[in-house]
Parts: sequence; C-alpha cells; structure tokens
Amino acid sequence: MSSNPEKSSLSGLITEAGKIRDEAGATFGSLSPAQLNWKRSAEEWSVGQCFDHLILTNRPYFPLFEKIIAGEHRRTLWERVPVLPGLFGKLVLGAVKPESTRKVKARPAFVPAASEVDGQIISQFAQHQDNLMRLMKATEGLELEKIIITSAVSPVVTYSLLDGYRILITHERRHFLQAERVMAAEEFPRA
Repeated sequence: MSSNPEKSSLSGLITEAGKIRDEAGATFGSLSPAQLNWKRSAEEWSVGQCFDHLILTNRPYFPLFEKIIAGEHRRTLWERVPVLPGLFGKLVLGAVKPESTRKVKARPAFVPAASEVDGQIISQFAQHQDNLMRLMKATEGLELEKIIITSAVSPVVTYSLLDGYRILITHERRHFLQAERVMAAEEFPRA
C-alpha cells in the first residue's frame, strides 16, 4: 500500500480510495465471470465475493454520510460517551489491517452472495468507490475527528468520522489483497 490509511488525512484517504478503484480495474477488470467466481474451496471467497463484500459493508454508511453533510446527524447516547470512540477506532482499525493475521468473520448482512457474483462486480465497485469518494470530499470542511458515528456492524461501537473513513479504506485494501491471493493461487483458471 502506498500510503498508510491509519495515519492519513482526508485527502490521503480519498487518494487511496481512488488508487484502490483504479487498481481493482487494472488487476481484476478483465477477468471473466468464471474467473471472478472461482474459489479454492466453499469456505473461501472468490475475487468477486471480496468486492461484493466491500460494497455490502460500505453501503450502510452512505445515508449516514449524507446526513452529516446535510447537517442532520444527531449524536446517539453511545456516540456521546467520551473515550469510547478513540478506543473503538483503534481496535476496529487494528482488526481490519491487511497485515492482521486474525480472521474476522463477516456479519450475515455483509456476507457476499453465495452463488454467482455478477460479472460486472468490478465496474460496480468502481461506481461505488466514486460515490464513497464524492461523499468523503463533501465532508472536507468539517471537523472529522469531532464527529462521532456508530459502526454499521454494532450499535455500541463508535468512532470519529475520520477513523470511520480510515477503517473503510483499510478494510478495502485488506480484501483487495485477499482477492489478489485468490488470483495468485496455482489452481486459478488462467484462460
């Protein structure tokens, strides 16, 4: 990874999101539906499932980002508890790091399609990424470290909006690398 999302500013995170979009297109954009859906075992994800998972995981945040941009976000009780957002931000960020050896089981709502993933999943991810970057750019003038949001995974996990962005981009890089490992498998269909 060229930059470190854990330490990045908003502009650095937007740049990294764009790199992930572009690299996904360059690396996986020409794969056939069969290649996108190939997996070594039933328990492992295909390239397509990795990107389907990212869309499913990020999408619930979009309405929240829209509310923040519109000035309509109101803190919940959990979002008002001091200290927790900083602790949870570091904890979640550590869990999604690409180099983390700890496997994190996806919540049922974020598990990708078990059957064939759409052959257009990479272009769908690119559109999704464009929307994410648009929303991130729209929050440029806000105090991102002071805006506290709730995780889409758990209603008691809170972190700053900036940590939220860091978590999303770091999580994307983790699954991008997972998709690369799928493609690098000896058994991966090359033609």
